[in-house]
Amino acid sequence: MTEERRKNRRSLVGYGSSYRKGSGQDLGSKSEIGTVLGGQVWMVKPDKHAKAANSCIWMQAGVVKFKNCNNFYDCTSCKYDLGMLKRVEKEDKIRWQDTMRKRPGLYRTCRHTLTNRIHKRACAYNYECSKCDFDQFFEEVWTTRTGSLPHEVQEIKGFKVPAGYFFHNGHTWARIESGGFIRVGMDDFAQKLLGQPDAFDLPLMGKELEKDSVGWGLKREDNLADVLSPVDGVIVEVNPGLREKPELANQGPYGEGWMFMVYTPDVKGAAKKLMADEDSVNWMNGEVNKLEQMIEEVAGPLPADGGHLAKDIYGNLLALGWGKLTRTFLGT
Repeated sequence: MTEERRKNRRSLVGYGSSYRKGSGQDLGSKSEIGTVLGGQVWMVKPDKHAKAANSCIWMQAGVVKFKNCNNFYDCTSCKYDLGMLKRVEKEDKIRWQDTMRKRPGLYRTCRHTLTNRIHKRACAYNYECSKCDFDQFFEEVWTTRTGSLPHEVQEIKGFKVPAGYFFHNGHTWARIESGGFIRVGMDDFAQKLLGQPDAFDLPLMGKELEKDSVGWGLKREDNLADVLSPVDGVIVEVNPGLREKPELANQGPYGEGWMFMVYTPDVKGAAKKLMADEDSVNWMNGEVNKLEQMIEEVAGPLPADGGHLAKDIYGNLLALGWGKLTRTFLGT
């Protein structure tokens, strides 16, 4: 299965290309091309046979031969996009929209299809996106309210750590979506540690969050816990399902159990301050070891093979103490 996944990844970046998993810090590299695919940063060195893993819209339209998107399809803050527009003003290049307008009607593909965000859809507004009802719905409603499941997950003694997610040491996660939006939630470790909450105290839309400051809270019986925000930004959507069914966070912490969507003008900066991939796995290993030591202090030695820790760790071992757990692992 692992070998099959490796081959599939290879087919996405083209024969003869070398690639590796990267993080937000790598996106400024000049020796490699940074791209984002399914929330995961990949660093690619193409050769003459290479294909883009996550093509820039200028490439998809045929204006340039090879360019991967390294700005999470947030064109408004993209330096490359700005540079291309300046070349258009100098009549050195043609706008990607004008290139697409030259195509026959059925081949005038919607920009969201060009960026692989939706299945094939034709443009009905001659690439005047500001006049398109679908474009406004997609950017302002559908993208912010629709979560997605991780494509690859590691397990560390029963705790899930998905690829393509960025982690904060307060056991929250951030996933970068297209267009400069960041989806935020609590990780699987925190959910299993504290058990199913009775309710979440979520912030309102429009609130500005500050990284490392309390962003939201949760309640379980008489116990309360504050949770630190992993990113800076303004909340543009709150998961409505959690108010009615807080158990969604436990059932799918990286899917339907997301907390809210944030918009930030500095997506790359936000990613650089968090852990990803190997760093997050190493950190989680350390957190699990720390938890095992705490359990042994109140319940005696664990089995020699370690095994998997059960769900609702606090509920099954109240002697650990709610306050001690939240201070140790949530940092609050």
